[in-house]
Order: sequence, then C-alpha cells, then structure tokens
Amino acid sequence: MKRIVVACGSGVATSQTVASKINSMLEDEGIRATVEAVDIKSLESIIDQVDVYVTIVPGSQTYDKPMINGIKFLTGMGMAEEFEKLKELLK
Repeated sequence: MKRIVVACGSGVATSQTVASKINSMLEDEGIRATVEAVDIKSLESIIDQVDVYVTIVPGSQTYDKPMINGIKFLTGMGMAEEFEKLKELLK
C-alpha cells in the first residue's frame, strides 16, 4: 500500500486537516493508501519510507520524492488539479 505523509510546522491541526481531506478523497475514488500527518522536522527521518509527501510549509526543504502542495487542499483553489497529480503518483 502506498504511503502519503502530510507535513506542517507542528504536525497537529493543519496537517491533520489536510491528511483527513486527502484520505477522504482517496476513499471516494476507491484508492487505498496510508495517509498520516507529521511535523516538518520528522519528515527527514521518515522520507525514505514514503511514496509521496504533502507539504504545507512554503519554502521547505525538498527531497527526492514526489511532492504535493498541501496549501491547495486547505484553500480549495487548485485542489482538483493537485489531487489529479496525487492520483497519478499513486498508480
């Protein structure tokens, strides 16, 4: 099963909200994946174990893994396009 990590500054409210939204959207599409929220500092230690990461922190460090813009899931602006990218990455 694919693993998605949503990272924000503290790993609490914002990343949990986005992780829940993504998980719900994936379920609606019948796509199975593990979606979890972490703080941005923890991301480096687990990045090798994830398939895609979603970041909410602008200008955060980039990794050699596909990245999705989590802000779009908060605002709704551009969310459909970003979700399509995520679905492609999970194939």
